[in-house]
Amino acid sequence: MASSIVLFGPPGAGKGTQAGNIVKMTGKPQVSTGDMLRAAVTAGTALGIEAKGYMESGQLVPDAVIIGLIKERLTESDAINGVLFDGFPRTIAQAEALSEIAEVSIVIAIEVPDNRIVERICGRYTCGACGAVYHDLFNPSNDPNVCDECGHIGMKRRADDNEDTVRNRLEAYHAQTSPLADWYRERGIFSAVNGDQDIVKVGEEIAAIL
Repeated sequence: MASSIVLFGPPGAGKGTQAGNIVKMTGKPQVSTGDMLRAAVTAGTALGIEAKGYMESGQLVPDAVIIGLIKERLTESDAINGVLFDGFPRTIAQAEALSEIAEVSIVIAIEVPDNRIVERICGRYTCGACGAVYHDLFNPSNDPNVCDECGHIGMKRRADDNEDTVRNRLEAYHAQTSPLADWYRERGIFSAVNGDQDIVKVGEEIAAIL
């Protein structure tokens, strides 16, 4: 069984950027359960049809369906040397199920203090025309109402990028996903990376682990 990598961390930790770097370094394809679900629904596979029923009724897709989709994904030709699991597993129950169908050899957690996550997410805004991304502290536009890239007047902030929503998401993350650290640490394959630093340095720490 080919060796795979798990990457996890709180919302706003920078997983997307680092996942892209890991794919380039290892050649392993990135596997996101959200992408897999959408693809399976679009393709109309048996599992996709089952997942669609749950999604349309506002229910969480059961772990058994997710694991079934992952099992199918691992049979594809680009997964012959393993994959990068991005944002999965989210719970110990999912990790146990994953261990039955995939060999995970490296687990990397990007760790960022909650207050910094709130600062990162709540400060984001985007141009309503070209989609350029700005931040109140880290990358402000010259005029908070005007895009530096295209000159469009009118910036947008996501409705869920507010402190109450972010802290609720963090609370769920700590309750459900944080325990994975100890679970994987017991298996000798866990490494934590300081995500509260320049993204280049975060990437360098991850490269050293790999």
